[in-house]
Amino acid sequence: MSKKGKPTGIVYSTNPDFNYEYEDRDTPWHASTLPPQQQNLKIMLDKKQRRGKKVSLITGFIGTENDLKELGKMLKLKCGAGGTVKNGEILIQGDFIDKIFNLLLKTKYKIKKIGG
Repeated sequence: MSKKGKPTGIVYSTNPDFNYEYEDRDTPWHASTLPPQQQNLKIMLDKKQRRGKKVSLITGFIGTENDLKELGKMLKLKCGAGGTVKNGEILIQGDFIDKIFNLLLKTKYKIKKIGG
């Protein structure tokens, strides 16, 4: 397969002249980002599969990947910690739940704490 993406709809065809239609993977899953007032973010402390190290995990963002990365960058900068943005989630190294919660409230995001 020299084209990007994967074939859509058709699994197998006996027609040798059949041309598969491919999905375009360059387009984002969400074409536009919801404003902060309409976002329903969830924040939790997670240490699963991290050798006991704690991370603050923010999920539920609806929008483009670039906007998610920009939010993650701002949170990492304000917390003074490392982290990453992948699979639609923001991971901040360390227990910064209260600080992130207050930062996101100030920027008008709807946020909910999950877990203890």
